[in-house]
Amino acid sequence: MSTIVAIVGRPNVGKSTLFNRLTESREAIVDPTSGTTRDRHYGKCEWGGREFTVIDTGGYISGSDDVFESEINKQVKMAVDECDVVIFMTDVTTGTTHPDLAVADMLRKSKKPVFIVVNKVDNSMRENDVHEFYGLGFGEIFAVSAQSGSGTGELLDEIIKHIKPEEEQEEDVLPKLAVVGRPNVGKSSFINSLLEEDRNIVTPVAGTTRDTIHTRFNKFGFDFWVLDTAGLRKKSKVTENIEFYSVLRTIRAIEECDVAILMLDATQGLESQDLNIIHLVEKNHKGLVVVVNKWDLVAKETNTAKAFEERIYEKTAPFRDFPIIFTSVLNKQRVLKALEAAMEVTANRQRRIKTAELNEFFQPLLDEFPPPAIKGKYIKIKYVTQLPGHYPTFAFFCNLPQYVKDPYRRFLENKLRDNFNFHGAPIRIFFRQK
Repeated sequence: MSTIVAIVGRPNVGKSTLFNRLTESREAIVDPTSGTTRDRHYGKCEWGGREFTVIDTGGYISGSDDVFESEINKQVKMAVDECDVVIFMTDVTTGTTHPDLAVADMLRKSKKPVFIVVNKVDNSMRENDVHEFYGLGFGEIFAVSAQSGSGTGELLDEIIKHIKPEEEQEEDVLPKLAVVGRPNVGKSSFINSLLEEDRNIVTPVAGTTRDTIHTRFNKFGFDFWVLDTAGLRKKSKVTENIEFYSVLRTIRAIEECDVAILMLDATQGLESQDLNIIHLVEKNHKGLVVVVNKWDLVAKETNTAKAFEERIYEKTAPFRDFPIIFTSVLNKQRVLKALEAAMEVTANRQRRIKTAELNEFFQPLLDEFPPPAIKGKYIKIKYVTQLPGHYPTFAFFCNLPQYVKDPYRRFLENKLRDNFNFHGAPIRIFFRQK
């Protein structure tokens, strides 16, 4: 399971900028207004061959100064509770403030590794102002400029010392399916419909499920664990601290599962939060099934389902190779179909192709469509093999692996998908020196 690193601190110290820097994305909206709401608040960081999840805790806190301290303390407590490593972010231009001291007091009581990061250190004069932050009592200080990236390499070098290499876990013979999605799309109802019992509390109030619930499903010839998660919701809607805890639990469930069943509300379609979940499923190399619930509430014409599918695939491109199932959990329509799709994806994720079979297929294709030449250098792919692992991973051995670009990688992935049925499963491709 991935290590979780939480970025904490008061608003407007640059948490989102650092988040974007670490995850190499521009997903978090960066605005000088304190407490700016962002849809995206989690992502993956890779450094030194290690990978971890980054959570940006900013944007939850609003209100007047008198409630500020207690609110930030609650959030930091939640973050410290659930994460493995804490980045405590401060701002060199303001020095240590009263809210900083309140956060520091709480973090000192935790047994988690805490890295104090002083942001906006972008000139030599500001470097001299960093020493004030030693007074917070966390030992070494990391002076960074999240905007330019200076100093972040040293920070990451230290963080990965606290991240254990992923050990080969014992193979669990039972697959794990995580039912994920925004609140109130019918996740708990879906599981209750499968189990034919009210295993989970179902109410029309969004966010009823607070934690991840594991349930064994063993009927109709299926046997697996199903993980019912609390819904991910936009930060603007997160009013209770418990919701922050639920988001972290949902992320952990995705990391723990083999296949994620993403539930959508047919009346709302695919929204930005759903894309965030798909991004996280992809990043963690999990299988994906999209289940469109409440399909009975949509007015139908001849091509309604086909058009709906196409709108989803347009938004998730270039990843389009996953099943979409239309259901009405309330009417128990196509619930088992969704389950069958998830089990097929589980099988596809475990599929292994013999090296001889791969090369028999790819050699004529590679001769006809070789990688484009770069700077007059011709790339020759000699052979391909599937690597051992929990999901389909392939190595293409060639003379100049560094010159193979992403479009050609996608071309090879699409050929693998077209010919060997990895529908719904992640595929990873490496180019290695022959």
